[in-house]
Amino acid sequence: MTLVSILYVILAILGLSFLVFIHELGHYFMARRLGMRVETFSIGFGKPIYSWVRDGVRWQIGWLPFGGYVKIAGMDTADPKDLYEVQDGFFGKSPLDRIKVAFMGPFVNIVFAILAFAALWFLGGRTKNFSDYTSRIGWLDPKSELYQKGIRPGDEILSYNGQAFQGAKDHISAPMTADGEIEVKGNRINFHTKEKTPFQYTVKTYSHPSAVDKDILTAGILQPASYVLYDRLPNNKDNPLPEGSPMQDSGIEYGDRIVWVDGVPIYSSQQLTHVLNDAKALLTIKRGEDVLLRRVPRVRVEELRLDPEFKEELIDWQFEAQLNNVKLPKLYTIPYNLNNEGVVEEPVKFIDKDKEEEAYPRHVFSTLEAPLEEGDKIVAIDGIPVSYSYEILSHLQQHHVNIIVERDAKLAAVPTWQQADALFDQQFRWEDLQKLIAQIGLSSGPQAAGNLHLLESIVPKMRQDFHLSAENQALLAEELREQKREIDNIDDPEKRAQARALLENRDKQLLLGLPAIQDERVQYNPNPLELFNKVFEEIWHTLKALFTGSLNPKWMSGPIGIVQVVHDHSMVSIKEALFWLGAISLNLGVLNLLPLPVLDGGTICFSLYELITGRRLKSKTLEKLIIPFAILLIGFFIFLTYHDLSRIFSNWPKW
Repeated sequence: MTLVSILYVILAILGLSFLVFIHELGHYFMARRLGMRVETFSIGFGKPIYSWVRDGVRWQIGWLPFGGYVKIAGMDTADPKDLYEVQDGFFGKSPLDRIKVAFMGPFVNIVFAILAFAALWFLGGRTKNFSDYTSRIGWLDPKSELYQKGIRPGDEILSYNGQAFQGAKDHISAPMTADGEIEVKGNRINFHTKEKTPFQYTVKTYSHPSAVDKDILTAGILQPASYVLYDRLPNNKDNPLPEGSPMQDSGIEYGDRIVWVDGVPIYSSQQLTHVLNDAKALLTIKRGEDVLLRRVPRVRVEELRLDPEFKEELIDWQFEAQLNNVKLPKLYTIPYNLNNEGVVEEPVKFIDKDKEEEAYPRHVFSTLEAPLEEGDKIVAIDGIPVSYSYEILSHLQQHHVNIIVERDAKLAAVPTWQQADALFDQQFRWEDLQKLIAQIGLSSGPQAAGNLHLLESIVPKMRQDFHLSAENQALLAEELREQKREIDNIDDPEKRAQARALLENRDKQLLLGLPAIQDERVQYNPNPLELFNKVFEEIWHTLKALFTGSLNPKWMSGPIGIVQVVHDHSMVSIKEALFWLGAISLNLGVLNLLPLPVLDGGTICFSLYELITGRRLKSKTLEKLIIPFAILLIGFFIFLTYHDLSRIFSNWPKW
């Protein structure tokens, strides 16, 4: 940990201690105002590392800097004296006075949250990534119910379980706090016309496919939409393509946004990775008078059930294509019987039914993946013109990728988060995109239309094939060893196997070789009351899910997790730190009002009971109620701390 990082940890602890201080100051102020005798004001628990006495009050700082308390005379339930007989003590005052003292601590935290959000609004709000607050979908699990029902990248989410969509974290928090099923409302959006068609589905939540821990749930949305920008780094430093990058001769420039790859509009980096790795060939075909694009599976010959005649044809094409250095079963082809001129005669069956279902899924991504028809003539593979079937076989052995970028995609001014979705796909004309798409695979055509440019086709590389410096190779090797050690320490054999598979798949992924893909920035600045309401709703739904059992408490943050959050966001900007201090303060205020005996809410409930019934709870009764809950609370904090530390020292899932 660097010196700067240590400094921010200290500042984060001080920030949390400040919130505890103002909370206890609220109790202190009201108690003194109502004539109660305050004995001790402590920030932190445990043995004091520093203390002093002023106005009859012992002020101290405990060695454990999380939490604090104000001790008012007559609050020790273990004292044999009758607590109600201590005239200047807490229980010696009226129930209404006790309610005022108990309520003042949470009230100060709530007021501070409003003031922090107001200051944030006055300062112009926070600059965030477009993906943080867009309602548009960037990628979803092809095996999810939503995908099977026709939801695709580019569509938008309006609400989860009746709660208006507020930001990307809802894609995780809403399924995590749902009770097995979740209602999803949104709009399908036509890429061409921008026409919206409402949808509403109730789907089951399930384990996130990218997470090792099965308790991390999803409804199917794996990533929000984002700009896929290649540009200088945020500090305006150079962001060069790595040595050996496939993109070096593509013609890509700073400011280019990838909007289309191999027939598919691109809405996120995760979708881009999927398109590069889904083993599809982009075919240009002639069907009658029409020229069409189709995405067709590239499969090995050994996976197909070939009749002897077509197998002989393949052997001839292999010879003509000069592919004799590769055994026929290992060559890539497409699952169609062709004549010598590349005309489709009939589909070819797979040996393995599962492979066939994988190549021809029941729910296709789009009409671009519809099967070829008898009589279709293939005129290009991956944008490379072909005339004969041996040329088709030759070009299928290496995947060439066609990319269209929007040039100078950076917006002139940072838009608000409210405008950003409307601007997302209105920065280029559909007609210009169609001009470029229509000429792919033909002998000649424009390379640019409007602000769109068709790059030179490229051949993606596996992550493991990139040439790295000796220093970077050593760092990568050490990182790989550390990840393998962490995986080996996973107790659950199923989780361990899944983690290994994820690691292996990552190294074999095909990449474009673009460094530090960036997103567009938006200005997020709701008014203070709106922001207060958003944070309060999050707290309420989390508590509701916790008490109903639909949320595992291990995903809540304890003191160390809170410090980690403040530390991480403080390093981003002061505004981020201000937001999180306000949000944590509101959490402290709300949580302390819960009707539990050890919290301020419990004290308020006891006092209300006395106020309404006129009957006092005995000291022993209070002790029997408070001590068990205090033990449970301490145990709960230990539980949260354990999981905070586990998350810090393990791979926490990210968008």
